[in-house]
Amino acid sequence: MADITRRLGWRHLRGAPTAHIRHHRSGTLVHDGPGLSFWFRPLTAALSEVPVDDRELAMTFHARTSDFQDVAVQATVTYRIADPAVAATRLDFSIDPDTGAFRGTPLEQLGTLLTETAQQHALDVLARTPLSAALVDGVAAVRERVAAGLGAEPRLPATGIEVVAVRVMALRPEPEVERALRTPAREQIQQEADRATYERRAVAVERERTIAENELASRIELARREEQLVEQRGTNARREAEEQAAADAVRAQAEAARSVKLAEAEAARSVKLAEAEADRTVKLTEAEAARTLRLAEAEAARAERIARAEAEGAREVGEARAQAQAAWLRVHAEAGIDGTATLQALTATRLAENLPRIDSVTVSPDVLTGLLAKLGGGSPEAAR
Repeated sequence: MADITRRLGWRHLRGAPTAHIRHHRSGTLVHDGPGLSFWFRPLTAALSEVPVDDRELAMTFHARTSDFQDVAVQATVTYRIADPAVAATRLDFSIDPDTGAFRGTPLEQLGTLLTETAQQHALDVLARTPLSAALVDGVAAVRERVAAGLGAEPRLPATGIEVVAVRVMALRPEPEVERALRTPAREQIQQEADRATYERRAVAVERERTIAENELASRIELARREEQLVEQRGTNARREAEEQAAADAVRAQAEAARSVKLAEAEAARSVKLAEAEADRTVKLTEAEAARTLRLAEAEAARAERIARAEAEGAREVGEARAQAQAAWLRVHAEAGIDGTATLQALTATRLAENLPRIDSVTVSPDVLTGLLAKLGGGSPEAAR
């Protein structure tokens, strides 16, 4: 549909590329062509819009075969308006100058024309064809007859219509007839299925019998194998017992030989240990005797050295004392002291050296007077 807009008493039309626009003004053709766009005045303009694109027309109709069976035909016709000028003159494609809508129903008229024409030729070919042949080859026959009939129809070119293609999708009988026609095929299919089932069961039975025979043979073979296994196990057990006894005997002999060797080795080791202990004891005794001898010799040498050192020390001390006493006596002699008194004093000194220790001495006046008298060379009375 064309797009029309209003502007101050004028109208502007904009058409689609697939729409052929014809504009008459006061009876004169002003614009003619697809996809036009122009201004016009609605009071003086006569507009028509013819679609030039390919259009699909689906149709469904009933026909009767030669054996008086009703069938439904589903077909589609593809057409286009090849001559828009002729179509605009044969059919009313005028549009409203305000809305752009068709004033009439030209497309419905074209659909009716094509449907009736195609139906006429389809009915003609199906009326001469039985139902079975129509169901088998009817689609191609109807398609070819409808295409040829539409191509030879003089009214279509006169209206500017060109048929592009014809397609027949299905020829279907009535549901009851279709079920009746399906029954033999279904029965045959069911018979084939039953036969296949029986064959499958027979094969299954045969296989089960074969499996049972195989199982029986397997059981017999298994029993025989078990018998052989029992015999082999007995033989193996006897052989194992014999080998175990032989191994035990060998092990006992080896254990006895090992025990003898261990006893011999233990005895030899004991002898060696005793000999080594005796040798060690002898060596220790000898070492102890040598050490004792060395210690005795060292002690004797030490005692001898000590005795010599003490004798030497005593000798030196005696010599020193003798020299000191000689010097002391010489000093007293030189001082004019009587030798007898000196010897007495020396004797008292020696005696005092050899006396025990005296912590305290009590001197009476009489003793002190006598001593002073002696020292002064007077009598005791003079001393008093």
